[in-house]
Amino acid sequence: MLRPRRGELAALHHLDAAAARRVTPIIEAAPSERLLPLVRQLPPRTGAIAVDLGAVPDSADRHVSPPLDLAEALAALGVAMLPVLRAYDSRRRLIENGLAARMHLMRAVLRLQPHIDARNAAEATATTDRMLAGAGLEAERVDLLIDLAETACAAHADRFEDRARHVLRWARATPWRSVTVAAGAMPPNLDDLPTDEPVTVGRLDARMWARLCEPGVGYADYGVTSPVRRNGINHRQLPTLRYTAERDWWIYRWARRGGRSDDRCHDLCRTLVQSPHWPAAGARFSWGDAEIARRARSARGGGSPASWMAWSTSHHIAHVLAHLTRL
Repeated sequence: MLRPRRGELAALHHLDAAAARRVTPIIEAAPSERLLPLVRQLPPRTGAIAVDLGAVPDSADRHVSPPLDLAEALAALGVAMLPVLRAYDSRRRLIENGLAARMHLMRAVLRLQPHIDARNAAEATATTDRMLAGAGLEAERVDLLIDLAETACAAHADRFEDRARHVLRWARATPWRSVTVAAGAMPPNLDDLPTDEPVTVGRLDARMWARLCEPGVGYADYGVTSPVRRNGINHRQLPTLRYTAERDWWIYRWARRGGRSDDRCHDLCRTLVQSPHWPAAGARFSWGDAEIARRARSARGGGSPASWMAWSTSHHIAHVLAHLTRL
């Protein structure tokens, strides 16, 4: 689940063919005009993208439909769209999402947040039945995404793991096309972390998914960003990489003092490639790792916040796929 920003779209654009076949991006879109220019410049290599328009209100104009307009625009670019159904969608939005699904693959994603959308199994059944009926879709054509959202601490992870088991038992009663559990553990703000030294942040979301040990349950997360959206909050844009390892993220934040941005990024990347968690495949591990290795060799072209997010996301996707392959 990614935000509609240049960094995340660049990572999807540079996926290799094998990785692209295994990834379904869910873009949490703002109004479509922010997403389309990026998709035009950086078309994802995945066969389809799911688009969550939950943050986009219904249009007052009966002739304007955000899901249908976006589906048509993406179709013109050769990108298949899976609409994302949300429990709070209006009747009109559910109908529009159903029509958008029919324009492409006749598929959709139903994103259920059990801690918000349903308090028990009966309520979950009633909610999902209403959503499917409103969109005119059968469960066999819908991917169920159980979104546990923020996993902020070990206590949260334990509680969410128990909740996830209850929801998965409920989900088996319906013939969904697929069932996936999602969560996120990246803090919404890294400004308080030390600079000029790598710091770990626990990947509690991934650890929780591994403990579930449920066969046939897909993996999803929020990439290297937080489920908590801090809209309107401006962070200090220090050279930063969020580097995914087995149980943690290694956060590299280098202060700008003592050199230009390019020099500091060069030092940051050089420190990373010399670390024990640099992959054995090195620059070949992902496009993002190749970009990091290139900056480690030369101080020229230190990148930008979008670049650092792109490299981090690219490595994260490659790491997750490699881990799932081993499992």
